[in-house]
Amino acid sequence: MTSASTLAPSGADQLERKERLQTAVSLCQGGKFAEALALLQPELQPELQAEPHTGSNVVDAGDAGPEDLAAAEARIEALNIAAVCALGLKQAEAAETWWRQSIAEQPAFIDAYNNLGIMLKALGRLSEAEELFRSVTRIQPDEAQAFNNLGAVLYALKRPQDAEQAYRQALALRPDYAEAHYNLGIVLYDDRRFAAAETAYRDSLAARPKCAEAHNNLGNALKELGRLAEAEQAYRQALLVRAQYPEALNNLAGVLKTSKRLPEAELACRLALAVRANYPEAHNNLGGVLGDLKRLPEAEACYRQALALRPGYAEAHYNLGIVLQNMDRLPEAEAAYRDALRCNPNAVEALNNLGNVLHALDRLPEAATAYREALAMRPSLAEAQYNLGHVLKGLKRLPEAEAAYRQALVLREGYAEANFALAILLISMGQFDEGWRRYEQRNQMPAFIHGKTEALLPIPKWQGESLAGKTLLIWQEDGLGDMLQFGRFIGHLQTFGIKRVAVVCMSALRRVFTALDGVDVVLDHAAGLVDAPGYDYWVSLISLPLRTSTTLETIPPACYLRAEPSLMDHWRPRLAALPAGRRIGVVWKGNARHHNDANRSLPSLAALAPLWSVPELVFVSLQKGQGEDEAQRPPAGQPLLHLGSDVNDMADSAAIVAQLDLVICVDTSIAHLAGSLGKPCWVLLPAEDIDWRWMHDRTDTPWYPQTMRLFRQTPGEGWGAVIERVREACVESFAESLDAQAS
Repeated sequence: MTSASTLAPSGADQLERKERLQTAVSLCQGGKFAEALALLQPELQPELQAEPHTGSNVVDAGDAGPEDLAAAEARIEALNIAAVCALGLKQAEAAETWWRQSIAEQPAFIDAYNNLGIMLKALGRLSEAEELFRSVTRIQPDEAQAFNNLGAVLYALKRPQDAEQAYRQALALRPDYAEAHYNLGIVLYDDRRFAAAETAYRDSLAARPKCAEAHNNLGNALKELGRLAEAEQAYRQALLVRAQYPEALNNLAGVLKTSKRLPEAELACRLALAVRANYPEAHNNLGGVLGDLKRLPEAEACYRQALALRPGYAEAHYNLGIVLQNMDRLPEAEAAYRDALRCNPNAVEALNNLGNVLHALDRLPEAATAYREALAMRPSLAEAQYNLGHVLKGLKRLPEAEAAYRQALVLREGYAEANFALAILLISMGQFDEGWRRYEQRNQMPAFIHGKTEALLPIPKWQGESLAGKTLLIWQEDGLGDMLQFGRFIGHLQTFGIKRVAVVCMSALRRVFTALDGVDVVLDHAAGLVDAPGYDYWVSLISLPLRTSTTLETIPPACYLRAEPSLMDHWRPRLAALPAGRRIGVVWKGNARHHNDANRSLPSLAALAPLWSVPELVFVSLQKGQGEDEAQRPPAGQPLLHLGSDVNDMADSAAIVAQLDLVICVDTSIAHLAGSLGKPCWVLLPAEDIDWRWMHDRTDTPWYPQTMRLFRQTPGEGWGAVIERVREACVESFAESLDAQAS
């Protein structure tokens, strides 16, 4: 068969082709893709043909002359330029056709492999792109760029180990390859090898110092390593390279927020948003900063803006839940946490916080379920185990609550909150030995003052050493009720042969403790701090049960206080003005700053109205602080002598209580004052978060035997039902007494 012949192009034709290709390249570089393609048409449809039986346009180099080879090379170059132009015109299919044609005509043309591979990667055709880059590594094993490109595809295919290997191969071929170092850093960062990622980013910057992205990513690695000052410097360096770099601004804001430099963090977030207004992460970050600044409505607005931009943004839903929870908008917080879980079912922190909201909404079984689901997802989550203990305690499943607290301590050694919760649970269950020992660690609670006392006082804390011939400073750290309840232990100290005892307390207690046997001097805190170096030891009153090995059976007698006779004389005329009858002291609200005041205080004085119907009873208000205004203007027909506003301290209150027949009160310091005076006292206790000292399911208390009676609110029960039981008890108790008098 006669083969088809071709005419060799003339020198003029070769020069014209060369100029045409150069012009096409210039047009392509200038973005004039259509013009470039039109100019390339003669090369894309060449006159040069291979022998018909081959079915190919490939020219055998062994048979072709120089002119044929030049024409073939020109065609390959034209196909490559045409593909680039087609891609510029968003004609990916044509681009792929021309690159594949160029590979078919010149199988060693690596530019076509690389370019087509890059395009296919962008189109998401990752497996095809991988094969193209692997072809380049086979054709040219020393081509570092091919290994870098291969690594990028493998990373996109979620094969990080293979990607790392490819990047390291690229770096073995070209140690100063900045892009490969940078890409390797990304893989290492994702694998949480932050120190190695730092090294990779620094190597990248050594080869390419002006890469803003590398500075930014270096900052991310340093932040994870806890080196915040260096991370801040890296972000600022990124911004020196590129001033309007929203990611670096946002990341800088995160470091400033962590460093508690909140105004600077707010500015960085707002600058990021000035550059990119539709940046969800920056809106989310700004919300976090504003939340820390206690500007909760503004924080809420930021989170909602982030969610408007990205409705499936789980972190923003979660953060919105936190803000709404802090604003006590609990149903909305619940919805936000559930949205976070819908977007990210593995958001274990959202599950834990959902449990907290459900607990606050008094939906305890649902809260327990949320905590258990969180623990199933992450068994090491100590917070969920601790929170589960709280719920189980609220459900009266005390052994299970104890087990949950103990497991939280296994999961996190030194977990102060869990230890404290376990301590008060054990004490409330009468397990004093371990309970008091654990309770002594309350100084580790960040929110408590106890740790500050140890740092403040320049003398050692008494740990049970011999007190014979020693001096002791008793320092008030806790509330008035605590001091009154545990003041009984002061007299017990005399059995230790102690030389001198000073009590440092609030002014409201000074006169009460001055009258106690065994107390040599009573000081305020300022004077106590000055005198402290003159004492051998200091101790908190609530530490004395531990130091004296107190058990349920050895609690010192409750009745240790006595009212000052002169003060009783002072208050007697006021009380004498009351009508004849049994004198009942009442207190219906506690300290508003108490963590459980919303549950333990009655809603108003009017809640006690059913008691007025009991015959032969007259009432004295001992209310101090919140609720005083109600007592000063009681409803018409509500007989009430209000003395609370005229009381100066606990000594005044003691002088009044000593002349009453009964005190009816909520869980506040007056209960302990009455109990310590030996006066009958009925205490109204809430169903939720009841204080440990009242123990469980008892109508009496070993702390005040014979004199104190407990009226407990049951779960879901309003105060009205409790007060009705108190009214019935009044009728029963005082009717019998009045009948006895009449007979």
